[in-house]
Amino acid sequence: MKENLRKYLVEFIGTFFLVFTVGSTILFGASGVIPPIAIGFALMVMVYAGGHISGGHYNPAVSLAAVIRGALPASQWLPYTVAQVVGGVAASFLVNYIVAPQNYSQGADFNILGLIIGEFLFTFALCYVVLLTATSRPVSGNSYYGLAIGSAVTVGAFSVGGIICPGAFNPAVAISLGIMHAAFWKIAGITVLVNLIAAVAAGLTFKAVTYNE
Repeated sequence: MKENLRKYLVEFIGTFFLVFTVGSTILFGASGVIPPIAIGFALMVMVYAGGHISGGHYNPAVSLAAVIRGALPASQWLPYTVAQVVGGVAASFLVNYIVAPQNYSQGADFNILGLIIGEFLFTFALCYVVLLTATSRPVSGNSYYGLAIGSAVTVGAFSVGGIICPGAFNPAVAISLGIMHAAFWKIAGITVLVNLIAAVAAGLTFKAVTYNE
């Protein structure tokens, strides 16, 4: 039980800092290349920090892909998700507390088809990269998995984030964007669903390309 609690705490902390970075770079006025790089680096350092304890998912979609791959027991998906979402919500409220209400963004609307395509592709890419670099036996113990995972998010944020979709690639982040008024709740809800579908696709694809694992 203590071992599981340690994992949940690590997932809470990692997701907290990921979401706080998302919120602070968006709502505190950062622009240009700063948000994608900061967000990708936040994920990278937290993956390196907690990967050996919990797997460093910080994302219910990644946890779901890990369940399908067999790297996480199915019974652990819900506790992981709760820890991740609570961490994201806590970070969201802290961002909301710091930023004056009149400075809030009221959210951006997106074309639904574009949103689905953007969120699906890069959530799939993120989960696929996590499974292949952090859970695949032939590369076990490698030193680059955190950089690869953080870079996957950075690439997605540069490619489609804020352009055709929120660029969440993570249900905990999508929910937090709603709380921080950085996305309409309709957009956040669709994003959560697409993220989870992409995770299933990534998990199944991993099994198809690494049939001997």
